[in-house]
Amino acid sequence: MNINKISRWQSAVDRRTMLKGLGVTMSLPVLEAMLPAHVATAEAAMTSTALNRMAFVFVPNGVVMDSWQPVKEGAGFSLPPSLEPLAKVKEKLNVMSHLAQNNARALGDGPGDHARSAATFLTGVHPRKTAGADIQAGVSVDQLAAAQIGTATKLPSLELGLEGGRNAGQCDSGYSCAYSNTISWKSPTTPMAKEIRPKLVFERLFGGGVDEIKNRKKRDHYRQSILDMVQADADQLQQKLGKTDRRKLDEYFTSVREIEQRLERAASDSAKIVIPDMDLPDGVPKDQIVHTRLMFDLLALAFQTDSTRIATFMLSNEGSNRSYSVVGVNEGHHQISHHQKKAENLEKLRKVDRHLITQFAYFLEKLDSMKEGDGTVLDHSMIVYGSAIGDGDRHNHNDLPVLLAGGGSGRIDTGRHVVYPKDTPLNNLFLSMLDCMGVSADRLGDSTGKLDKLKA
Repeated sequence: MNINKISRWQSAVDRRTMLKGLGVTMSLPVLEAMLPAHVATAEAAMTSTALNRMAFVFVPNGVVMDSWQPVKEGAGFSLPPSLEPLAKVKEKLNVMSHLAQNNARALGDGPGDHARSAATFLTGVHPRKTAGADIQAGVSVDQLAAAQIGTATKLPSLELGLEGGRNAGQCDSGYSCAYSNTISWKSPTTPMAKEIRPKLVFERLFGGGVDEIKNRKKRDHYRQSILDMVQADADQLQQKLGKTDRRKLDEYFTSVREIEQRLERAASDSAKIVIPDMDLPDGVPKDQIVHTRLMFDLLALAFQTDSTRIATFMLSNEGSNRSYSVVGVNEGHHQISHHQKKAENLEKLRKVDRHLITQFAYFLEKLDSMKEGDGTVLDHSMIVYGSAIGDGDRHNHNDLPVLLAGGGSGRIDTGRHVVYPKDTPLNNLFLSMLDCMGVSADRLGDSTGKLDKLKA
């Protein structure tokens, strides 16, 4: 292919184009105008494969496996009760059975399975048992990727959660709270702090820099829509776009404005709560579903705009005892996870399992509604949902509940229940995902090689 032809095929709008104004920057979704003219439709997938993403959604305390694990192996399986909310995206995910995280086991350290579950989930490394400052685990899969490819995006990685927590003191049988409250580790001694406040996530995505985010006075500018602040840039861009791109941009702007309005309502609701002698969180909704979906929407926007390609999201801290009155479960999650096979406890746990999967399904459907190239953002992503505890009563670390959603830009065949030999390392899956992201890694924790069966 000669240079002249290549130069004639340059895109009309550079992929790194951002809208700017009044101290904010706004990333854009992938538009046809960003693609070389000859591949804007038929070969768009080849361009989009460079935008492969991965995210890890962590659920604490295990699940009720008899309502989670499908009976039939391969394609054409039926979703068990806890996974039924995933029906609309069933053909774009795999249920992965018999994976294990061996280093979450005691290995001579005694109790502390919850702390080890979170600490090993993405690192595969047995954590040092300490409640002091000398914590040590391993580098997590997300941070391995961020170190190699994070410079390609505005944010190297994004760490989200729904529940705050401290990194000092003991949270589980002599293990530091740092182990239970994070799944992302930049180094063996440096856990990554997660953000639980939707407003601050929004500012990280669209703010002009660290100084702007730290300055409360400047943050008040967000009372004005970010869309107004970048209007001049947006008007200029619109003139370069075709009908399809203009419609896509309008849909994106509508989505951003909707999130702004929801953040405003959530902040208003939070302001009505009176908690003596405590600083109120800035814009954390009191409604669990509102909070969860705002965070999932922000993560979807981060992926759609290529603000980051790597993320973690803790639905709660490991060992969390938060309740789920929204589905009629007023007892603490950790408390009832020690179900002792009592029918009433198991029924409540199934309600929690299904509720959390319902929120995850909302996220996947959101990603699948975002058109990109010849597919959707979900098609060009790899989203893991799971835990390093199987059954909360047994505290086992094999037969883990693991879902893998998204096609990984054509690298994964979906719509299957994939059954592996007993105790296959979960870290083999993570090695395979790194490979799909173009990240070089020979080993992670107790991995024995890349996972097979990702392609049927």
